[in-house]
Amino acid sequence: MTAVTSSGGLAPDRYPQRDFFLCDIFDAIPKDDLATMEHPVFSLSTRPDRRILSYDHNGTRIEVTPSVKGLATIHDKDILIFCISQLMAGINAGREVSRTLTLKAHDLLLATNRETSGDAYRRLREAFERLAGTRITTNLETGGHEVTTGFGLIESWEIVRKSKGGRMVSVAVTISEWLYRAVLSKSVLTLSRDYFRLRKPLERRIYEIARKHCGRQDSWRVSVDLLLKKSGSASPRRVFRAMLREMIKSDHLPDYRMEEVPGDMVQFTSRHAVVETADAPALTPDTLDQARSLMPGADVYALRAEWAGYWVASGRPRLRNAQAAFLGFVKKKAGQ
Repeated sequence: MTAVTSSGGLAPDRYPQRDFFLCDIFDAIPKDDLATMEHPVFSLSTRPDRRILSYDHNGTRIEVTPSVKGLATIHDKDILIFCISQLMAGINAGREVSRTLTLKAHDLLLATNRETSGDAYRRLREAFERLAGTRITTNLETGGHEVTTGFGLIESWEIVRKSKGGRMVSVAVTISEWLYRAVLSKSVLTLSRDYFRLRKPLERRIYEIARKHCGRQDSWRVSVDLLLKKSGSASPRRVFRAMLREMIKSDHLPDYRMEEVPGDMVQFTSRHAVVETADAPALTPDTLDQARSLMPGADVYALRAEWAGYWVASGRPRLRNAQAAFLGFVKKKAGQ
């Protein structure tokens, strides 16, 4: 498959026919706090990182312990994003889901904008090993009581089918109970698919932070010192600032523009309205099936998100028949 030319410092969009998809970042800390967007859990290093990471902020304490393979990286997190997007798709379609998913490795690589070479499959296996080996210990407050708990980023994984050449074809992944609970509670955010085109680990981490904190706001400001702490970067402050300035100059962060503002602050401004679909009119599994028939091969959840965006932009009008309104939108998209 031919890769699309890279622009603006982003990696090529290798599969441009696919649209963005819904994905969830897990909620390991209660009170609607999307933990790994809020707090650093993944290593930003591109080399094996065997440090024990400790983080303490506003009473939240997190310790991340690596295995001999090293800490899970921000690029390894793509696997979790893919797992959760699959679970959410199942839930939205009215299917039964469980903590164990059987994934096609090729689909995972395509969805996360990765190459499908032999080396890509090798790196995928290494990512599974780091995710399974990395352990997190954090304090959770439940019912007014503080509890300290430890868990892995994934509970287990197993190659269930290989090609004749030994390459993984499908893999079974069991996610942690805490991650599964977050999925069932539908703690989801929509990420730009261009997230997977961000080459540098810090760019991905800064996007996560901006996405979490901007929410429905048009803009959000944060001090350089707090941004450094939240990012989990091991770089000295002066180096971190230089990297931020390079990001501001390149201006290719999905969804947000960055700028330095007085007071040693960085401001993130939404490039467009970020739409949450949780309060959009509910669509039935039958309606989604009809949409699939109208646009074979299309991502109906992406269509639903786009439709919800129009609904929000038009002032959230009361719909007499949300199912018919959505299908009318899909027919128009399909040129019918």
